[in-house]
Amino acid sequence: MKIRESMIGRLSEKEQRTVKIGAVCAAAILVFVISTKWFGHWGQVRKLLAAERSKLETISPDEAKQRGLLSVVPVLEIPQIEEKQKFLFRDKFDEQLKKAGIRSEPLEFLSTGKSQQGGYRLLRLKCSGKCRFGQILDLLASLKENPYLVGIEEMRMKCDTKNRQEIQLDLTVSTFVK
Repeated sequence: MKIRESMIGRLSEKEQRTVKIGAVCAAAILVFVISTKWFGHWGQVRKLLAAERSKLETISPDEAKQRGLLSVVPVLEIPQIEEKQKFLFRDKFDEQLKKAGIRSEPLEFLSTGKSQQGGYRLLRLKCSGKCRFGQILDLLASLKENPYLVGIEEMRMKCDTKNRQEIQLDLTVSTFVK
């Protein structure tokens, strides 16, 4: 410290001012070099961002298409505890059977078993009834609207020998429970 003070003290006022202006200019040059590199990088990032946004806009469907896509995707509710999920699933499936016009025997729950998939157990519901082929197709088409349905486990159709229009349907569907 003493050496600097003694060196600065030896300089005249004009020389001291020149040294200070030189230091400010050196700092300004350093800031200029760093900022031009930063602005150049910032410009590249903005160009890349604009390119990515344009790609995203080209692949993003408009609102009408998006609503159309969402209408074909099945809905799914988070599995509840077994007692609650059992009634929710049965009521919704029974409603779908009635909507399709299928006369069914009382719905029967099959044992949940010990297998767990993703931390949830599988609960199966068996349905037996008589209907026509068109009604089966209506039911199958509407099953995606059931937010509790996980899958169709088994489906058996058998034509009545006396009345070819009547079909005996045995259907087992499943849901997840906690």
